[in-house]
Amino acid sequence: MSNKIDLYTSAMVLAGVGDAMGYKNGDWEFSFDGEKIHQEMKKLGGIKKLKINKKDFRVSDDTVLLLSTAEALIDVKRHGNDLNKLYVEIATHYKKDYFNDMSGRAGGFTTSNACAHLEPLREDGWHIPFNPRGGGCGAAMRSMCIGLRYPNIYDKTCLENLIRVSVESGRMTHNHPTGFLGSFASALFGSLSLCKIPLNKWGSIMLLLLPKVLKYIELVGRDVEQNTKHWSYFTEQWVNYLTTRNILSGESEVSFPSDYNVKARDLFYKSLAYSTWGGSSGHDAPMIAYDALLAAGNDWEKLCHHGMLHSGDNDSTGVISGFCYGAMHGIQDVPSLNYKSLEYKDRLLNAGEKLFELASNDGYINEMDACSGNIIPVDDLFS
Repeated sequence: MSNKIDLYTSAMVLAGVGDAMGYKNGDWEFSFDGEKIHQEMKKLGGIKKLKINKKDFRVSDDTVLLLSTAEALIDVKRHGNDLNKLYVEIATHYKKDYFNDMSGRAGGFTTSNACAHLEPLREDGWHIPFNPRGGGCGAAMRSMCIGLRYPNIYDKTCLENLIRVSVESGRMTHNHPTGFLGSFASALFGSLSLCKIPLNKWGSIMLLLLPKVLKYIELVGRDVEQNTKHWSYFTEQWVNYLTTRNILSGESEVSFPSDYNVKARDLFYKSLAYSTWGGSSGHDAPMIAYDALLAAGNDWEKLCHHGMLHSGDNDSTGVISGFCYGAMHGIQDVPSLNYKSLEYKDRLLNAGEKLFELASNDGYINEMDACSGNIIPVDDLFS
């Protein structure tokens, strides 16, 4: 079993791998035929022989913005753990990195438009207006590292900060509950990966916390009416999914179809989508990643088949599922060809190390180990 710092670095690196594999320089992200993707993958020698590198498998906007989030969290010399200053730092990183490092990475329209309007140096310049079309996955794909910074769901302050930062960083670009709740879900899943919470409980824990996220929105008092009006979709979609998998309560074993092949997965992922592109929205990007993690267990190759190689927005589901796999299992069973030449590998490793140091310095790592198995302090959040 890897030690904690290895899990931190593995999470960041395998997020990049999942993104790059699903993206494949746009060839696989924008191929809407999962069976064709799997055929092409087999011609390349299968997962074990995939050489993930900048030339053939560069990272997409997902990894660039995951690094933006992580490196903003790390820059404590500038924000000193003051959350308002942290939000300015995150917005600064998003604006800078999006416009300086997006060539050939298929950046999203919603994120691009929002970053163009961010004014981090102006008071509240990281606020953008409510967007009735802001439910995409651009916030969900970049927020898992918030779970590394705030990993202890048993600590009230840590959990409240995870909610605050995931929501506020999310609605810098996706100011719609379907969008920023995707950011919260991915950050929470990052934390749950480290806390060693059984996978079948993740969805029920998230549903338990969603009313507290709404309470935070009401407490802040920004766009409350619009958020309340559009709030239910995210919850309803997750209730439907968890019911389908027989894990709504978090107490049962997950249930999959007997023949859950590539074509069946493509059809199921499309059924989860807001439109027809599975994984492109804030609710279904973490949902498909979660589905892949449930199916794969500790089998990296199976995770890739389910989470990175399908007909939907597979770099976004890949970056989330790869991250969580790394945080749970480490990198030791992953073929070295998959990551040794990964673009930005050194930055990803460094970010993982620094986030571990920050969480350790705050006492969250030791407390997390000591508190594991206790009841999550839900009732008094934001009291």
